[in-house]
Amino acid sequence: MCTLEQRGRVFVLTLTGDGEHRLGHPLIASIRSALASVAATASTQSGPGAALVTVAEGRFFSNGLDIGWAGTSRAKLGELVSALRPVAADLLALPMPTVAAGTGHASAGGLLLALCHDYRVMRADRGVLYMSEVDIGLPLPPYFMAVLRAKISSAQALRDVVLRGSRLRAPQAKEMGVVDVVCPGAPETAAEALRLAEELAARKWDGAVYASIRISMFPDACRSVGIVEESDEEKARNFASKL
Repeated sequence: MCTLEQRGRVFVLTLTGDGEHRLGHPLIASIRSALASVAATASTQSGPGAALVTVAEGRFFSNGLDIGWAGTSRAKLGELVSALRPVAADLLALPMPTVAAGTGHASAGGLLLALCHDYRVMRADRGVLYMSEVDIGLPLPPYFMAVLRAKISSAQALRDVVLRGSRLRAPQAKEMGVVDVVCPGAPETAAEALRLAEELAARKWDGAVYASIRISMFPDACRSVGIVEESDEEKARNFASKL
């Protein structure tokens, strides 16, 4: 399903194989296990400073939920929607910078997975970002919409992504602010994501502080995936403890 390796202070989570990396129960469980391992390892390593890169093998970053498994059953589809929600929470609360390497297509839940990272790097020669729900006649789950609103700040860009079902190639996605860096092909995309992650890890930020700031940046999205934000009193105590 996926592999996890550590390169210095950078963790690399790879969705393995040449398939579509459909987000079914096995892959979701594998990703959650890897993210838990990342958080646990980072908490015990000597000194602050870490980052995560998520990359995929093959033509797809992820083609969304495993609708083949769900078939026509809305109950099964609802199961997958619910199962993916904690993955979004894991990423949004991860105590380190995160980078998605878009080496292939990212559709629907796959696009959500990429958006839950802090940075996105995308290849220019192949691949699209596509929120397909309007085209296939499915409503967007509330937490999908909350993450989309948080990560796509332009109202026009958000409209085109969710109401027009626009398939964004890398240059357009960068112009709309959906991705941060465009690279020529897959090898360059993976290398740039790793370089960026190494640069961020080298800043040696306090992971708990980093996660707290991220949660404060995107409170609606974080609440939608079940992350409980600290109260003002807790924030004040934590702030005082860092002085």
